[in-house]
Order: sequence, then C-alpha cells, then structure tokens
Amino acid sequence: MKKMNRNKILMLFLLLLAGISAHSEPYEGVRDIASRRFPWLVKGLVLEIIPASEGNEVFELSTNNGKVLVAASSASAAAEGLNWYLKYYCNRSMSHFGDQLSALNKLPEIKNKVRIISPYRYRYALNYCTISYSMSFYTWKDWERELDWMALNGVNLMLAPVGMEGVWQGTLRKLGYTEKEITDFIAGPAFGAWWLMGNLEGWGGPVSQALIDQQVLLQQKILKRMKQLGMEPVMHGFYGMIPSNLKDKAAIKVIDQGLWAGGFKRPDFLLPEDPYFDKVANIYYAEMKKLYGDDLHFFGGDPFHEGGTSKGADLAASGKHIQQVMQQNYPGATWVLQGWQQNPADALLSGLNKDKTLVIELFGENTNNWEKRHGYENTPFVWSNVSNFGEKNGIYGKLQRFSDEVFRAKNSTYASSLKGIGIIPEGIYNNPVAYDLMLELGWHKDHLDLKKWIGSYTNYRYGKRSSTIDKAWAVFLETAYSSPEVNQEGPSESIFCARPAMDIESVSSWGTRKRNYDVEQFEEGVRMFVAAAKEFEGLETYQTDRIDFVRQLQANRADKVYASMMQAIKTKNLEEFKSSSAKFKHMILQQDSLLSTSKYFLLNRWLQQSLDFGASKSDKENALMNAKTQIIFWGPVNNPKTDLHDYAHKEWSGVLSTIYLSRWEQFINWQIAKMSSKNVPEPDYFKMETEWVKRKDLYPSKSLTKKELDRLIERMVRKE
Repeated sequence: MKKMNRNKILMLFLLLLAGISAHSEPYEGVRDIASRRFPWLVKGLVLEIIPASEGNEVFELSTNNGKVLVAASSASAAAEGLNWYLKYYCNRSMSHFGDQLSALNKLPEIKNKVRIISPYRYRYALNYCTISYSMSFYTWKDWERELDWMALNGVNLMLAPVGMEGVWQGTLRKLGYTEKEITDFIAGPAFGAWWLMGNLEGWGGPVSQALIDQQVLLQQKILKRMKQLGMEPVMHGFYGMIPSNLKDKAAIKVIDQGLWAGGFKRPDFLLPEDPYFDKVANIYYAEMKKLYGDDLHFFGGDPFHEGGTSKGADLAASGKHIQQVMQQNYPGATWVLQGWQQNPADALLSGLNKDKTLVIELFGENTNNWEKRHGYENTPFVWSNVSNFGEKNGIYGKLQRFSDEVFRAKNSTYASSLKGIGIIPEGIYNNPVAYDLMLELGWHKDHLDLKKWIGSYTNYRYGKRSSTIDKAWAVFLETAYSSPEVNQEGPSESIFCARPAMDIESVSSWGTRKRNYDVEQFEEGVRMFVAAAKEFEGLETYQTDRIDFVRQLQANRADKVYASMMQAIKTKNLEEFKSSSAKFKHMILQQDSLLSTSKYFLLNRWLQQSLDFGASKSDKENALMNAKTQIIFWGPVNNPKTDLHDYAHKEWSGVLSTIYLSRWEQFINWQIAKMSSKNVPEPDYFKMETEWVKRKDLYPSKSLTKKELDRLIERMVRKE
C-alpha cells in the first residue's frame, strides 16, 4: 500500500514536471530581450540550463540544424552568451551610442562549441551619479532598454536606488514630519544622487506626491525585471543620514556634516550609538520592505562621503552597528561601499563583517587604491573605473590600463579579495568602447590582447571589417584612447563650454583642458575614419562615431584659436583679437550644426525627456528646470561663485548656439570695449545662466540633410 502511494506520488511529480516543461522554458527573460531587440534571432534560439563551473558562472555556444544553442548556468550568463554570439558571430551590437542590429538572413554557424567561464563573482554597474546625469528622467521604456543592455553585457549586480523618495517619505511621516517638511528634504529628479550620498538636501525640489508614487511604481518594475534577468539590485541602505532639522524635533546625537561643494548644506549624521539610530533605521527598512519586499541582498550608502566629517565618531563601532542593523532587517545582506578618495576609512572597515561587505574601487583608471590599501584591508572588492565625469563629452578611456590593471589585480597578493569588475561612469552616453571592454573583461581569465580585441570590436560595432577603419582605430588607441600615466578626471574638456575668462585651465573645477595625446596624430585618425563614410552609409553606429570624432577634432583645434585670442588680449592687438574671436564663434556654430544631426548630441532630447518624465504641469516645469540647471551652473542658485558651475557641461546642439555662444559673445564684446579704452563692466555670466534656465525653450533641432552634413564634415576636417 505504501509502495503504491509512493509510486502515485512519483507519477504525479513527473506529470507536474512535464506540465511545467511544456509551458515554460529556461531563461524566458533572456529570450524576451531577443524578441525586443533582435527578433530575427528568436526562432533559431534555444536556451538551456547547465551547472556552474566550480561555483563560477558559465555559458556555452553551439549551433545545430540552423539553431543556436545558448547553454548557461544563470540568466546573467545566458544573456552574456547571447550577446557573445550576437557580437562575434553575427557582427551585431547594442550600445548607448547607436545600435547595429539589422537582421541576418541566416544564422551564422559555430564550428566548435564555445565555453566561457567568468572568473569573477560580480560584474557590477553604475555610479550614484549615473542615475542623475544619465537617467534622471528615465521612464519604464528607457529602463527596459537599459536593463536589456546591462543583461547582454553580463551585469549581475547593479546599483538601483530609484524610488527612494517613497521610502524616505514613509520614514519621515512616522517620525512626525509634515508633508512640506518631507518634500523640503527630498531632492529634485536631477539631483537625487547627491541627496542619497549625503551631500545636499532639497535642491531641485519640491517633488509632488504623484512623482513620488510614479518613481515607486517604476522601481517595482525595475526590480521585477532585474530578477528575471539574473541581476541583483544594490538598494540604498540606512547609514545614518538624516534631515538636518531632525535634531530640532528629538534629543539626538548628531555630527553636523557642514557644507559640500558649491556651498550646499549637508544632511546630518546620526551617531549609531544613539538609541534613536535603531528607531530610524528600523522604520526605514520597514518602509523598504513595504514598497520593495524582503528579497533584497545588497545595500549601498556611505557615511562621511566626499569630505563629510567623522570627528566625534568611533568609526569601527559606527560601521559595525550600521551593518548589524542592516543585517537585523535583511539577514545576510551585503553592505556595498564606494572606494573613493579616503572612503571607506580603514577604521570603518575594521568594525565590519568582511564576508558581508563589498568595496567598489571607483577610480581604477588613475589609482591603485586596492593595492595601496592592502585590498581594502582584505575586504572583498570590485575593480572598476569612472572614465566619465558629469557626462561631459570627450573621446576618452584608458583601455590598455583597464586590461592591464584587472589582470594585475587578479594575479596579485590580493587576488582572493578581487571579486569582480565594473563600470562606474558618472554619465554613460559616451565612449561605448570603454564600457564594452570593461564588462567583457569579466569573462576573461587571461590577459586580454587589446589590439586584437579592438579589431573584433570594430567588426561588431560597424557590422563588417574595414582596413581603413582598422587603421583609424589603431591611431585612436595611440591617442585619445591611450593610457598615459597622468591623473585625469574624465575626458579633456572643450573650451567652447567654458565660462569665459583669461587663461582657462579647466572648464569644470576638477577637470582639465590638457590633451594628453598627440592631437595632430588624432586628426590623421579622424581623417581616415571619415574617409570610410560611403562604405558605412546609413549605419547608425558609424554615423554617431563619425560625428563624435569630428566633434573632438573641432574641440581640439579650438584650443589654438582660444590661445590666439588670449595672446591678442595680452598684446592689446585689437585686429588680431577681432579676427581670432570671429573664427572662434564660427567654430562654435559649426560644432552646433554638426551635432544637430545626431539625437545623442541634442539638448532637445534631454529637455524633452524631462518634460515627458513629469505627469502634472508643475512636475514638468520643475523637471525642465532641473534638466537645464544641472548642465549649466548646477547650483545653488544663491552662489554665483559655485565651483559646481559647468561641472556637467555638454557639447550639445542647442547649448552651444545659445548660452555658450552668448557667454563668449559677451566676453568678446567686453574685451573689444576694454581695448578701445571704454569703461565697461565684466559680463555677469551667472545672471545669464540663471535667466537661460528660467526660459521654457526646448531648442528643437534644425538637422542638416545628408548632403549638407557631408559637406560640413568635409569643411571641418579640412579646417574651413
């Protein structure tokens, strides 16, 4: 009787399993990516589950009877495997700077099965700043595309602090805050990153209830999709940041964090030793669970970030308690910390459970803190690089260093602490080669041969091999994409975007105008690249890169014209100044016309995105003001000397021909008046900037025809 029951149970189990198999298949989320982005591949795609390789993610590729089989140990590995086939067999690709995903009539065959194992546990993506500089106004459509790209590039751990407004609203309500007090604390949509990092409060607000609810729903969609694609979100944890007026409502121990860049008042730090810390933290995590569930395993948040004072705090005890409260609310969670400047302090790390800590080494293209700080005192870490600050335009990326340093760290004394690689750009709409390379390094156990890889990259980026393109890219590797031993925060900046002055060394406070490569040699590479235009006619990836390379060429040349202007001022040569300044203005307008032909270089795209983001009229107006403020003077509005002005400047059509050109025209007129012995005050650039922000213009593009664009590029390359 018992044997018969067991047989019945076994039969029912097998029938149930067969039913499940008949109605579902492995990695449906990955198949859905193919359906959305390259449907021509879906019918021939077979997905299969295989075991991990000694705990490491793995994928295998093979073809049979016109079908391509992607066998993988996880959804993340399956998506990477799909992209590997797409890139290296179909010569197709997806990027933030154009797609090359046209259909193939026949799926390419794989002669020998490919088996790739990731040597790393994590392939990490995003900086808090990316959320604001690139994704401030993302809708679900934008996030869906973003997550598809992340998955295809093997990302399995991604910063995802969207919708934290709802968590903080619920928390502060329970602490007795009024609705106005809550929205006075929450930052606007373009400044949320710095609010969450404890750098400011309220700037860019107020936000409406509709917007808070909108972001909560958006985050819920993001988390659901990430789970389907095998990606873990890094949420925003409670690390002691509180509104600076909470001390007026309760008798608590805080450390005033003073001022951040630009003169912003920072939120306070609530000492973890104070019993009120647990009260706030427990409410915060309860609100997190209410909105986003309890299936969360990673939390970010950095006390004393970027200059915050820790004086009066026992760092080891503080770190230990922050982590303990996190663990009490989310057992087994990992605290993700930013390895930036002096963060996290050794003393803070000393109090942590290292098994539940992960440090993201941010600035790998310039520093080797992982080595100097002994693997962050033997704490698990991810090697990554920022590469771009403020989403400024500029051809840049220390590609050889990426490959060399990852391999060196992997074979160093601290190899056991190296748990992954990652991309941490402040803005991601630039230099697609840098992100492709960095994330692919997550699947290479050997030292990557960059010159060989770049040939494969151009093949899949442009759809076919070209000797002309290969020669051009060989030059780019030796120039703009080289790896000089100099500390540089992102790409070299364009003088066009600078607030006018004499002898400008940088456009933004921490940037540089210096070109650490041979600009004449770079020009030769651009000429070669442009010469291949007919061969790649109508291809978005080529056209986008062509515009970007010519843009860089023009920005480089502008340095010499600016130098001539400065020399004319110093020698009081009025005619020379008039001549060089006229040429300078002409170059700005040429640049604006060039960039008007690509959606990736349009002010209108960014502004329209901000309007589409808000639901109500007031939300739309505020989002538009956020968008314009961020790329010009940043803030605050009461500080004309803010060192954040032009930090996120953009060489975009619509910005160049308006506020940037206007500033330079005012400067030029002022200098001409001075050289003509007229007593004229210096222009008030900050006033011009704030007035520009207040205007509701969207600066729609006046794009050129193909023929006009080709002629313009020809003239620009020939210096006309």
